[in-house]
This record gives sequence, C-alpha cells and structure tokens, in this order.
Amino acid sequence: MKKYILAHDLGTSGNKATLFSEEGEMASSAFVPYDTHYFHSTWVEQNADDWWDAVCKSSRMLLADAGISPKAIAAVSFSGQMLGCLCVDKKGTPLRPAIIWADQRAQRQASLIESRISQWDFYRTTGHRNTASYGMQKLMWVRDNEPEIYEQTYKTLNAKDYIVFKLTGSFYTDYSDGHSNGCYDILNWKWSEELLSYAGLDPDKFPELKPSTFIAGGVTRDAAAKTGLAEGTPVVMGGGDGVAASVGAGSVRPGKTYCCLGTSAWITTASEQPVFDEQMRTVTWAHIVPGLYAPNGTMQYAAGAYNWVKNTLCQMECYDAKRDGSSPYEYMNRQIEKSAPGANGVLFLPYMLGERAPRWDPDSKGAFIGLKPENTKGDILRSVMEGVTMNLSIILDILKSRISIEEIMVLGGGAKGRVWRDIMADIFQIPITVPVLLDEAGSMGAAVTGGVGVGLFDNFDAVEKFIRIHSVHHPVPENSAVYQHTKELFDECYFSLQSVFKKM
Repeated sequence: MKKYILAHDLGTSGNKATLFSEEGEMASSAFVPYDTHYFHSTWVEQNADDWWDAVCKSSRMLLADAGISPKAIAAVSFSGQMLGCLCVDKKGTPLRPAIIWADQRAQRQASLIESRISQWDFYRTTGHRNTASYGMQKLMWVRDNEPEIYEQTYKTLNAKDYIVFKLTGSFYTDYSDGHSNGCYDILNWKWSEELLSYAGLDPDKFPELKPSTFIAGGVTRDAAAKTGLAEGTPVVMGGGDGVAASVGAGSVRPGKTYCCLGTSAWITTASEQPVFDEQMRTVTWAHIVPGLYAPNGTMQYAAGAYNWVKNTLCQMECYDAKRDGSSPYEYMNRQIEKSAPGANGVLFLPYMLGERAPRWDPDSKGAFIGLKPENTKGDILRSVMEGVTMNLSIILDILKSRISIEEIMVLGGGAKGRVWRDIMADIFQIPITVPVLLDEAGSMGAAVTGGVGVGLFDNFDAVEKFIRIHSVHHPVPENSAVYQHTKELFDECYFSLQSVFKKM
C-alpha cells in the first residue's frame, strides 16, 4: 500500500492540512480558518479548541478529497505557531484562551527579567533577546494577573503541543517550539533552571522536551473517531513553524539558507553552532535536524510595506487589473522595470511598524528619502522593494560573516514577482533559487520530519524529493556595484534619523 504523511500547519489565521506521498508529491490540501481575538491594544488570543476543531475538520476533508484509506497514513506531524502560552490542567483542559505570539502584554514581566539578568547574558543563554513575546514572560503575566489560573496550570503548551495531546493524551514539546518559551538553554538543549529561577516559575509547568522526530504516541480511539484517522497512527512531534519552514526550504545542512518574503520577512540558515552577534541583531533557534541550529533574523514589515504602497499609491493599477482580470502587481512591475537600480536616488526605510532585526528599534519609522521632481512612481515602487531587501541584506551579511552561504532559496508571496527576485540577487550578491511551491515550506518541513520520525525516510535529505526548482536568478555585477553604494547610504540614513524617530 502506498504510504502518505499528513502534515498540519497551525498558523495564525487557520490550520492547513496537507497530504504528501512518500515520493514527495502533494496529494491534497485543505484549509480551515479560526478566529483571532485582538483587544486592549496589545492583547491577542485564540481558543485552543478552535485549533482542535480545525484539525479534526481538515483531516476528514483531506481524507475524503484524496480518497485514500486512513490506514495509508504512515504518520501525522506538525508545523505550529510559536511563542504562545496555553495553560491546561492535568486533564489537558484549557484553563483560559491561548495567549499567542503576537501578544505583547507581558512588558512588565520582561522588565523584571532584565532587572535580574543582562540582555547579553540572556542572549548568550537562549540565543534570543529578552522580550515580551516569549512564552515564559506570558506565563509570568498569568501568574501575576490570574493567580488562580496559574495554580491550576499543569502544563503550558504551544499550538501543536496541544494538538499532539488531543491526539495521543501525552504532554510534550520539541526543542524548536520549546525554544520559543524564552527559557531554553541553547547550548545544553534543556530548560534553563537559572532563567526559570529569575522568572519565579515552577519548572514542572513546562512539558518534557523531545526531538522533533519523536513519536509522541498513537492516535487514540476517541481522536480517531473525531479526525477520521486510523487508531494507532503514529503522531510525530514536528516543530515550530519558522523552523519547520527551514526543513521545507531545504535548509538541513550547514550554510543552506532561505528567505521568506511575506508580510514580515526573515532569513534563516543552518549551522553547527549558535550565532552570537555582538550587537544581538540576529537570533538562533534550535533546529529540527538533530545537532543543528537555525540562526535567523526577522524584520517586521516587508511585503506588507509593498502591499501598503499598492493600496496607497496604486489605485489606478488596481482598477486596471480588476478590469482586465489580472494582478495589480503586473502593472506595478512594468513601472519598476523602467526605473534603474538605485531607484533614481530614492531610498525607502521600511520601518513602518518599528523594527526587529537588525535594528531592534520599536521607535523607528518608515521614510522616503531623496525625492526629486523628476522621480516617477516606478522609482518610488522600486525603492520599497530595494529598501526591504537592503534591510534583509544586513541580516544576511551578519550570517555570512560566520557561515559560508552560496545561494538563497526565496519563499512567500513576495517571491512571486520576477522583478523583486532580480533585485534580491543583485543586492544579496548571490544566486536566488525559486521553488515551484512558494507557500508550502512549513507543511513540507512537517511532512519530512514525520517521515524521518517513523523511518519512512533515512534522513532529512529526503526533502530534496519535495523541492522542485522553478528558476534561478543570478546577480548582475554592475547592478550589485550600484547597490553597494546605496546600502551605505541606507545605513547612514537610518542612523541619522534614529534620534528623530524617538521624538515622533
């Protein structure tokens, strides 16, 4: 019987279930949305049982659509949103809605940690800065503001960990997802007793850490009835979504690197040691591949900035595209192609939502600099693409100073346009490879992890079966020379305006 792997990708907007054959072919996919609740300006929550309902529904939809027997599923595995805090009791019942990655309520708790350990020492322990984003700080908030919930909390889980429990009855997390709790000792692959002591948290409230390939158990009879899966189907832990995407992008050996160009954007590579940047501009994650790390830098607003400029300045292009049944980006690209590299002197600082890597400056703002009467809309549009890419290039340069990187695979919605891919090749000064499937890295990473976990694949090199290359873009030396000068101006502009941004 032909074997399949069922991969669930639990994102912010919903769960995507994807069925892959053991040959790496995508057989079917289904998406079930769920709600996200935003309130009190910085609070963001989801109901954990919405995750479970979406997994049950998408699993049944997928099996029906593919027309295969549940017994053909060799493994179920996961990619899941990270940096969350779901408090459950001993029976696994959620005690309150999950506080998800986007929630920033734990500022006071992050400050308390910083009063007890310096940013640099925290960074050297975890590979990350101390911020309100992490699960540990969010659990501290629960303790400080909802003590009755904290006392009842048996474990704090991320999204995929909860689904693993619902399928198997067992409480675990993997190294990559556990890392997003902010109390993970990156060099020793365990919870940091020191950080948990500074936080004043009970270490037993965190689940047992396991490799991403660990089989957490088999699908229980009750879960089988709800999902349509066969009882006993192996459930493999999988990993956090950002790191699962690394596997799906082929970043499974040192130096293999990818860039995801979505609303936000990041560059991630693989290495045998963490990358500790002296200015703490990058972070390092525990990799899904045993023994490896995933150094990374994530910027706040990337293709999101280009979408903003489309909605703000390109109403006519949107109208023409709607009339023609095409994409407004096609019309925008035509104008960009008329603008030379360097955008005729226009620079764009892409810090419209503040910035994470490489600036770590919440006060920074977006800006167009160097506008002249002769500038065209094409110049402005190109400058947005260039500004986002130059910011990413700073991250890349940090990683390249520690690791040999010879090419980058690009994924995400921003990677759909040839023009932007060409700009990336010229600014990064290395070839850009583009896979056929731009939005499936997380699902493919989960599938490969599941396959390795149950022995369907010998190792993570099996991802090569899943990746099919659409095109390769090579840097043009004369364009790269222009951009080298522009990058210097880009940095100078940011630092010149840094003090001004704080006053705005």
